[in-house]
Amino acid sequence: MSASPLGRGLWVALLVLPLIHTAGGANEEQKADAVLVVKSEKRLYLLDEGEAFASYHVTFGEDPKGHKERLGDGRTPEGRYVLDYKNSQSSYYRSIHISYPNAQDRRVAKHLGADPGGDIMIHGQPNGWGWAGFALQTISWTDGCIALTDSDMDHVWQAVDPGTPIEIQP
Repeated sequence: MSASPLGRGLWVALLVLPLIHTAGGANEEQKADAVLVVKSEKRLYLLDEGEAFASYHVTFGEDPKGHKERLGDGRTPEGRYVLDYKNSQSSYYRSIHISYPNAQDRRVAKHLGADPGGDIMIHGQPNGWGWAGFALQTISWTDGCIALTDSDMDHVWQAVDPGTPIEIQP
């Protein structure tokens, strides 16, 4: 008795799927030498020698336009910073700290008589809310951080080492 076309298709899928998964895993090992965030596009790009090899949808704070000036303004900083450490025990699914505020940010905040804020991170969803990432990514909900779905955060986490530069553009 010969196999039905559906049966043959199932066997082919069972043989090919592990190969596809293995090929995808190879990209997961690629390291970024820089990260670019374009706020107007709501995108985070992982770069290698200036070329993007991965791109992810991100969301920001409640008032994402403009550079962060003070604690509580709901903005994400703009400029060049460094991703200086990782935190796997964050209140959000994994987080990577952005070196905001820098000296210029502190000077501007001081001139405004304000606290520049800090603890700006790239992170996943609030712990326990990963299942809602698809919905949370449609609104601006952070306090100035850059949020991804948990699965996208897994990819960024693997690709980025502490010390990687990040540029955040308007």
